[in-house]
Amino acid sequence: MTRTFLGLPVRRGARTLPDDVAHPGGHGTSASAGRASDAFGDVPHPDAPLRWGDAFPDAARVALQNTQLRRNLAHATSTIRTKRAAVVGEVPDWEALRDAGSAIKTDVMARLPELLEELERNVVARGGVVHWARDADEANRIVADLVKAKGVDEVVKVKSMATQETGLNEALAAEGIAAYETDLAELIVQLADDMPSHILVPAIHRNRAEIREIFLARMGDAPPDLSDVPRELAMAARAHLRRKFLSAKVAISGANFGVADTGTLTVVESEGNGRMCLTLPETLITVMGIEKVVPTYTDLEVFLQLLPRSSTGERMNPYTSLWTGVTPGDGPQEFHLVLLDNGRTDVLADEVGRAALHCIRCSACLNVCPVYERVGGHAYGSVYPGPIGAILTPQLTKSSGGLSGHDDPNASLPYASTLCGACYEVCPVKIDIPSILVELRAREVDADRGRPTGWGAAMKAASFVMSDARRFGLAGRAAGLGRVVAGSSGRISTLPPPASGWTRSRDLPAPAQQTFRDWWRDRPADAPRTEGGEGR
Repeated sequence: MTRTFLGLPVRRGARTLPDDVAHPGGHGTSASAGRASDAFGDVPHPDAPLRWGDAFPDAARVALQNTQLRRNLAHATSTIRTKRAAVVGEVPDWEALRDAGSAIKTDVMARLPELLEELERNVVARGGVVHWARDADEANRIVADLVKAKGVDEVVKVKSMATQETGLNEALAAEGIAAYETDLAELIVQLADDMPSHILVPAIHRNRAEIREIFLARMGDAPPDLSDVPRELAMAARAHLRRKFLSAKVAISGANFGVADTGTLTVVESEGNGRMCLTLPETLITVMGIEKVVPTYTDLEVFLQLLPRSSTGERMNPYTSLWTGVTPGDGPQEFHLVLLDNGRTDVLADEVGRAALHCIRCSACLNVCPVYERVGGHAYGSVYPGPIGAILTPQLTKSSGGLSGHDDPNASLPYASTLCGACYEVCPVKIDIPSILVELRAREVDADRGRPTGWGAAMKAASFVMSDARRFGLAGRAAGLGRVVAGSSGRISTLPPPASGWTRSRDLPAPAQQTFRDWWRDRPADAPRTEGGEGR
């Protein structure tokens, strides 16, 4: 891993922080806490934005020890869930809207090549330039060359998952170009030399006291008497960014949607920073995943109702920016659209997994996921965390089904779920995430067949016991010894290997005093039996 301050080639002034602020959850080493380069966070920016760190089980175990992180996540996700439920509940045709969104996305996947060609024709016809990028390296090289051709050494950026996925900021930094994030949460993450942990709210793992310390240490022009009042923090960020908006010659954005039949690009946001980036600079470069295309302008009607309610819990986004090519004398006079594949074609070829490409990046699945709420986004080791990340990241990196080797940390992501189904219930385009998780798990199991594993040995032992009634009965009686281990608490909290893998993070209830078989055998001869009907 490398530390590059998330794309800023030169770090501005920093000050030493106390250890309890630098590492509020007690995680990390106090020896390095005071250094400017290590003052915030434990996640240096990786060389591979879709694959970093330990496998999910190990990373989650560490995250669970960070009590401050868990408090921050619980507060933020519960707030967003409540807001979403209120605005969704007032829409009488919400389920019909979900059905429409799902149908449009299914149609897009079926006609993706022709829709992309149509989008290209219409962008070019309106004065834009379209570039095709097969992977992250090619996309980054295209953008870097375009920026260098303008003779500038800094750009402003609208929040973009696609450019996070490619590691664009770091690629630009290697070329001597500073990329300044203008979304408030992205700015916090960038100043902290941290990694985003949520699709919609990248700094969800930070509270306002931490944000104040980050601003004071890293912003350079933050007021020395800055408090942690949200309004003051926002005003400090606004003043800091305004000079960048007014001086920037080049802006880089992502796109929520690209309309094939008009060549129109769309960005929705809540702060106005996107509007500034999309209108003030002379040159605009947009990086868009190829799955973001929609067939017609009227299709936006569906998604512009689904997206804000599912993401921010708003009836509509405060800022919805749409632009079509170049308009003389109005806005950027040079527009480039970079269409990014980076594994999406491989996902499209998968009849089951391709539904992951329906995602409109609303993050609703993260906000209801009991796993995400407790471990946060960094544990997933990818810029796409949560339930959608658990199915999208392994496919983009060919980590499912043992395709990239058993040691690939992303191979464990499909197991980062309880399969409770809450993610499907809130998904605005009805992605059946639980079914895809099960499919990816099955592929991983199939890839492991014939390879000796502890889990495989345990399953063979269970099969041997359960295939014979006598052996199964003896096993049930033997399990009664667990009451001795449980003691007066009635819970088994510690077992020797390999069962320790279970009790490390879960308790087992003490076995019942009597097995069902014994109860059935010893029941009174005249005990009533229920046959058929409602008592079956």
